[in-house]
Amino acid sequence: MTDAAELRRRTAELLAAHPPATTDRLEFLRARFDAGLAWVHYPEGLGGLGAPRSLQVVVDAELEAAGAPDNEPRRIGIGLGMAAPTILKYGTEEQKQRYLRPLWTGEEVWCQLFSEPGAGSDLAALGTRAVREGDDWVVNGQKVWTSSAHIARWAILIARTDPDVPKHAGITYFLCDMTDPGVDVRPLRQITGEAEFNEVFLTDVRIPDSRRLGEIGDGWKVAQTTLNNERVAIGGMRLPREGGMIGPVVKTWRERPELRTHDLHQRLLKLWVESEVSRLTAERLRQQLVAGQPGPEGAGMKLAFARLNQEISGLEVELRGEEGLLYDDWTMRRPELVDFTGRDAGYRYLRSKGNSIEGGTSEVLLNIVAERVLGLPAEPRTDKDVAWKDLSR
Repeated sequence: MTDAAELRRRTAELLAAHPPATTDRLEFLRARFDAGLAWVHYPEGLGGLGAPRSLQVVVDAELEAAGAPDNEPRRIGIGLGMAAPTILKYGTEEQKQRYLRPLWTGEEVWCQLFSEPGAGSDLAALGTRAVREGDDWVVNGQKVWTSSAHIARWAILIARTDPDVPKHAGITYFLCDMTDPGVDVRPLRQITGEAEFNEVFLTDVRIPDSRRLGEIGDGWKVAQTTLNNERVAIGGMRLPREGGMIGPVVKTWRERPELRTHDLHQRLLKLWVESEVSRLTAERLRQQLVAGQPGPEGAGMKLAFARLNQEISGLEVELRGEEGLLYDDWTMRRPELVDFTGRDAGYRYLRSKGNSIEGGTSEVLLNIVAERVLGLPAEPRTDKDVAWKDLSR
């Protein structure tokens, strides 16, 4: 059985064989994956050792102390947090061997082709079609709000393969090569001035059946693994005390006493406490993951994340007064990651507006919490047993 002492021994062996100071970054990351120290709870041969998930922090601490490079997790968050656990659960052995290593090292960036202009909150109503032609599927449709599509090599994609059955039953899950002919990525400029999101148009894109994940028609079930992991990845990220959005506000409060008022003080105290409660709850949620796959509880964390970010950023703008109305740069850019704390208060205020939309709208997540966590009666739905082609659109 792999314990903390064994992991420290294996980490010491990795560092001795590949000293971070003299080893190429990518070479080190590949060696770490091959040693089973990438994500220790994954199976042997796939970046792990079959060890308890809780022991990952042992490896991370040893490597950080040694100055070892990381895999830039913020840049490849969709691959790490969404694609990888889905491939691990539903992928063939060939798919796991092909995709997981370059995904973890960051050699291949992933994006998520789920939402559509007519199927955002109601994702199961998606209309992108995949039609079987021999050993290939020919895909046509449009996706939207696709983070990182402009730098991604691969995408997780859900498409409709059977319009004659109810909407949840006729979906299949694919791995799409973003460099294939027919994939057109267009920037979608946001209120921040940046185009971190994209539209993706798929025109006669041919996907081999070997890149199908799960069974034909099981795409909705496969997608639930992705979505549950996505909500944990967004709402349950590991933060230090005063990490995240509350940090810059607290820093300004301490350094600028002339900006303080009694009302702002009371609001800041409330949000600081709520941020700390959310941080500790996220830690508990991650510990629960040790015992199994993420469940609907992640929806609650993502809800809290969105609300807190918007309230905190609004307070920061008010605290700064006239300075809070300034904005540092409206230049059109296509960034590789979202940098909440590296920009000014105006950016945080504007960008946080998207938190209640991305990763599942707050309205949909409230339904998930009500029905799957609290066990309340489901909302009446008249379309669950109707063939997708017969639904009004």
